Amino acid sequence: MVKRKLVVICQSGGKFTTSSDGSLSYNGGEAHAITVSSESKFDELKLEMADMWNYDPNALTMKYFLPNNKKTLITISSNKDIQHMIDFHENSATVDIYVMKDDNPTTDVSPAPMPRNRSRKTTVSESVTPHSNSIPDASISEETGQLSTMTPPPSNAESFLLVDNLNLEVSNVGDAEQQELLKIWKNGITGLHQQFNSVHEFREALSRYSIAHGFSYTYKKNEGRRVTVHCKGEGCPWRIHASRVATTQLFRIKKMIETHTCGAGTDAANRPQASRKLLASIVREKLLETPHSKPREIAEEIRRDFGIELRYCQAWRGVETARKELQGSCKDSYNQLPWLSQKIVETNPGSVVSLNSREDLSFHQFFVAFHASLVGFQNGCRPLIFLDTTTIRSKFQSELLTATALDGNDGFFPIALAVVDVVNDANWQWFLMQLKSALTTICQPITFVADRLMGLRQSIPLIFENSFHGYCVDHLIEELKQQFDKTYTQEVVPVVIAHMEDAAQAATLDGFRKSIQSIKSISPEACDWILRTEPEHWANALFEGSRYNHNVCGVAKSFYSWVSELPALPILHVVDTIRCNIMELMYNCRVESNQWLTRLTPSLEDQLQKEIFKAQSLQVLLGLSSSFEVHDSLGAMHVVNVDLWDCSCREWQLNGYPCSHAVAVLQHIGKDLYDYCSKYYTTDAYRLTYSETINPISTADKPVHKESTPVQIHPPPLLQQYGPPKRRRIRSIGVVKRPLRCSKCNGMGHNKSTCHVNS
Repeated sequence: MVKRKLVVICQSGGKFTTSSDGSLSYNGGEAHAITVSSESKFDELKLEMADMWNYDPNALTMKYFLPNNKKTLITISSNKDIQHMIDFHENSATVDIYVMKDDNPTTDVSPAPMPRNRSRKTTVSESVTPHSNSIPDASISEETGQLSTMTPPPSNAESFLLVDNLNLEVSNVGDAEQQELLKIWKNGITGLHQQFNSVHEFREALSRYSIAHGFSYTYKKNEGRRVTVHCKGEGCPWRIHASRVATTQLFRIKKMIETHTCGAGTDAANRPQASRKLLASIVREKLLETPHSKPREIAEEIRRDFGIELRYCQAWRGVETARKELQGSCKDSYNQLPWLSQKIVETNPGSVVSLNSREDLSFHQFFVAFHASLVGFQNGCRPLIFLDTTTIRSKFQSELLTATALDGNDGFFPIALAVVDVVNDANWQWFLMQLKSALTTICQPITFVADRLMGLRQSIPLIFENSFHGYCVDHLIEELKQQFDKTYTQEVVPVVIAHMEDAAQAATLDGFRKSIQSIKSISPEACDWILRTEPEHWANALFEGSRYNHNVCGVAKSFYSWVSELPALPILHVVDTIRCNIMELMYNCRVESNQWLTRLTPSLEDQLQKEIFKAQSLQVLLGLSSSFEVHDSLGAMHVVNVDLWDCSCREWQLNGYPCSHAVAVLQHIGKDLYDYCSKYYTTDAYRLTYSETINPISTADKPVHKESTPVQIHPPPLLQQYGPPKRRRIRSIGVVKRPLRCSKCNGMGHNKSTCHVNS
C-alpha cells in the first residue's frame, strides 16, 4: 500500500468572509509548512500545530470542507477522520483545514454555522496520484464518524407555521449559542449590492437582521419586483431598497442608509417580534440539520435556542408544513420516478432499473439494483441471498422487497430492492425475474433464505434453476407460537421452541432426531406440525444447499431498518435515502478493510482461533490416504478427509472453514489452515465486494411539479384506515339548523360569497 505524503501549509491571523451565496473564504495571515501522511496520528498533528502557534492543544478544533462544498465544515477529531479527509480529496489537488481556537476549552460549545474570526487555515497538497472514486457532498458526524449526504435548502422557500401569539424577545437571549446565532443574523445583511436568491430570502434575512439589531421597520413598498423598508423610529434615517435583477429571480440591494438615530438595540421592551414565517424558517433549518427529528424534539430545540414555548400541535403543524416544503408532495414524488430511473442508469452505468404502472397509470412496481452492488455480490459474496419485506411508512400502499447477501466478515450486503404497491405472489415472481436478469454472470446454484409463506416456494425453483430454498426459522417459530400459544401454557411453548432451534442447528441426522424426539415427548401435536413444515428446507442435517449455517432472515432486517426507522417520506426520498446508506456502507467497509493485514476477515480469524484452541485437546490417528481419525477426551471419534474438506461432524461442510477436528489433522500433517477456508472469507474477496462505488445523483434537473406537468405515474391507492368509524352527530327530530344570514346585505338564506347585492 502506497504511503501518501501531504504538504500542509498552516496559516494564522487571517479572517473569514461570507459571499452572497453563503460560501466562506479565508484571507490573510502568515504561513508555515509541515508534512503529513496517511499514517499521521491525530494527537501528533494537533500537538504540532499547537506548538507552531503557541496555543493550548485542548483549545484547538480542526475542520475542513468537502470538495465543491464551501458551506459545511467537517470536524477532524480522530485518526480515522484524517484518513476520511484524505480519501474524500483523492480527486482533488489540495484540501484546506481550518483550526479554530476556543478561548474556553473546558466548555462544550456546539459548532456554529460560521467559523470564528480566530481561525487558522491549513492547506494540504497531495504528492501521489489519487484513485478515481466519486464521493458526494457529505458531512461527517462528530459523534459517530459516519458519512451523510447534505441537501441544500431550497432558494425560494416560504412556509406558514400556525403559531398563535408567540414572541421572540432578543433581550431574553443569554447563552453562548443564542449570542452566536444573533451574531450571524446581524451579518445577514451586509450592505449595497448584496444579492439574494429571491424576494422571500431577502425578506427573511431582513426580519432576522432587525431582530438581531433591535429595531422595527415598516414596508413602504412590498412587491414581487421591489421592496422598500424604513425604520419605524420617529425621524430615524435608516432605510433599505432592493429590487429584482432583470430577467432573473435574484434580488439585490440598490440603496441603503445604515445609520440609526432611534437608539436601535437599546430599548429591550420595544424589540421586534418573530413573525410566523420566521418561525417556520427556523423549523425548516432544524429539519435540514436533523431530517428525522420529531415534533417534540423540534419544540424542545426551539425552546432551548430561542426561549419560545411551543405546544405539541403547533410544533407538529410546523414540522409537517416544513417537511412538505423541503421534500415535496408525496403524490408528486411518484411522477418523478421516471426521472429517477433515468438518472440512476446515467450516473451508475450497469445498474438495473425497472418501473411499471397499472393500466390507470397508478404506481405498481419499481426495482433497483446498483452496478456496485451487483459486482460486489458476484465477485466477493457467498451464493447466498436473503429475501424479506417490510411496509414503508406512507399514506399510500407501499411495500419494500429486499435481496441481501453476506460479505466475508458476516456483515450484510444489499443487492437489490423493489417498492411495490402490494406484497403478493405475482410481485415476488416479478422481483425474482428482475433479480435473475441483473445477476447475469452467476453460474453456481444460489441458496435463498426466506419465509415459506411469501409465495416463493414455486417462484424460486422456476426462475433460478438448481437453486435451493431455505425456510427462515424465525418465521417458522412465529407460526408455531400462533398455532399453539392458546393450546399450551406459557412454560411449554418456549421449551418446544428451544428444541426446534436445536433441531434446526443440529449438523448431523442423529442430533436432529434427538431434538425432534424431545419435542414429541412434550407435545405430539407440536411435533407433527413441525414435521409437516418440510424440515428438509430448514434443518441443517437435511438441507441440501449451502447456507453457511445461516437459517434466518435477520440479515435483511439491517437492510430494511433504514426504511422502517424513517418518518413518512415521499417515495423518491425513500429510494435516495437507501442509496445514500448503501454508498456510506460501501465506503466505510472499503476504507476499513484497507487496514487489515490478515488473510481472512477479522470475524473469520476469530472463529478460526476458537477452533484452534479447541483442537489442542484432540488426538489424531494416522489413517489411509487423506482420511484421519480424531479422538477427543470424552472418547468420541470423528473421521476427517482432508482432500474432500469433510468431517463426520459436518461443521466443516456447513461453515466453510475447518472445524476443530480438521484443524487438529491439518496441523498434524503440517498443512496451512488458510488454504482450507472458503475463498469468500478472505480479505481479498472482501475488498472485491466493496471495490466499486455508487456514484452520486444530482437533483439539479429534477422536474418540478406544475399544473401543466404531464402525469406519467399516479400514486398507488391510499392505505386503508383501521379502527372504529368516526361518529356523526345525529340531530334530533324537529331541531332546525340555524338559517344563513348574509353579513353584507343582512338578508336570509345566503352568505356573503353568494350575495348578489352590489357593494
